[in-house]
Amino acid sequence: MSTALRFEGVRADVGGRTLLSDLDFVVRPGEVVGLIGRNGVGKTTLLRIASAALAPAAGRVRLGDEDVSSLPRRTLARRIALVPQDLHVPFPFRVGELVLMGRAPHQPLLGLESDADVARALEALDRLGIADLADREITSLSGGERQLTLFARALVQDPEILLLDEPTAFLDLKHRVEVLAEVRAFAARGRAALVVSHDLSLAARTCDRVVLLGEGGLVAAGAPADVLQPEPLRRAFDIEAESFTAPDGRRVVVPRIPDARD
Repeated sequence: MSTALRFEGVRADVGGRTLLSDLDFVVRPGEVVGLIGRNGVGKTTLLRIASAALAPAAGRVRLGDEDVSSLPRRTLARRIALVPQDLHVPFPFRVGELVLMGRAPHQPLLGLESDADVARALEALDRLGIADLADREITSLSGGERQLTLFARALVQDPEILLLDEPTAFLDLKHRVEVLAEVRAFAARGRAALVVSHDLSLAARTCDRVVLLGEGGLVAAGAPADVLQPEPLRRAFDIEAESFTAPDGRRVVVPRIPDARD
């Protein structure tokens, strides 16, 4: 069973300015939590802090009872997987090799991958519909194919917590739906996911709760139907938006586009 990921009084400073301050929220087992907000408010920075790639200026992030910054890297890699927006891979690894690297934290320091590790990687590629890319070099892929490869590697890592930075940004609609279904299935197994997304309507359909960030910190947090309302969206994005309930009961957000004739 996954343990909760807790942000306690987190402050993030980047380039001499404070992006976030006094940020408190929790991602619980079985949950998908959306992290939303305009560009530059610190969403990616927060994921880096949660994965211990960046230290907070104040506060801490706990995985269960442990500060993530105190965990050995291999231990942390067995428990948290980060899927970045993109990853620069200077060496032309094949897709299958890169996905198989997700098993590295579970292997002995000088050990090789087992047949079970290879089977797990192939199964993840097949489940995401990219098994035919296994022998392709990562440098030859499209943005969407690279994104699916990084997601497959994270699933193979078998973590307790998935940190996803705009995991559907480069994907067509079919693959967006499939990836988000995999995220939901991951949480249903008692794990947890924190997902950065700019697609508010898809976030409302995927996330149990959303954390809405604005300049300096938290604007609102809670169920999508409560947070994705015109006033919080105005405060966070400085836009006017309509928010209504779709026939399936999920929230839909439609921004108002100013008419040039007005």
